[in-house]
Amino acid sequence: MMMDIAIGDSDRIEARFDGLTVTTAQDGSAPAPFDLFLASIGTCGTFYLAKFCRQRNIPTEGIKVREKIERDPQTRLVTRIDLELDLPDSFPDNYRQAAVRAANSCTVKKNLAAPPAIHVHLS
Repeated sequence: MMMDIAIGDSDRIEARFDGLTVTTAQDGSAPAPFDLFLASIGTCGTFYLAKFCRQRNIPTEGIKVREKIERDPQTRLVTRIDLELDLPDSFPDNYRQAAVRAANSCTVKKNLAAPPAIHVHLS
């Protein structure tokens, strides 16, 4: 996969790939890059939860996912992320723990467990 990153006006930066454009900004006019990173964790886990439900014909209406982020007060770095699955009462009891396992199978989470090497260099 290749992404082209372009500098836009003000604090706007655009990542272009596969015919899509993701815009970030530090001035509040778009999500900040780190906010997108954090959102990718929650949206990835939720994607796998939704896929799990659809494969079993379990309705996804009423399912809520909350992402709670804790930071070190000194460094401001993230120290913990919790994805809290709020499943409706109608969700089958025998699938509740499997739903947690499905959300845990997120590819973003797996990459954080085995992070890639990142190299910045001149072309």
